[in-house]
Amino acid sequence: MYSSSWCPFCHRAKRLLKSKGVEFAEYNVDAAPALRSEMMNRSGGRRTVPQIFIAGAHVGGSDELAALERAGHLDAMLEGAAP
Repeated sequence: MYSSSWCPFCHRAKRLLKSKGVEFAEYNVDAAPALRSEMMNRSGGRRTVPQIFIAGAHVGGSDELAALERAGHLDAMLEGAAP
């Protein structure tokens, strides 16, 4: 997950993933132009945080992650990502 320290949507996404018991890598783009560029390249040009990837697949931001949870699809995605 690409995130920022100040972003409430990042905190919401992290809270949801933690509630699922998921370990995830977090890349803070606050002071890292290279990470922000990487995020934009991987996400098809999106500039906002968070940008979330599960098993390499771009999910989107916090709203998309929450929508997956509401639709009952998040658990299956996370299970497929487990090593």
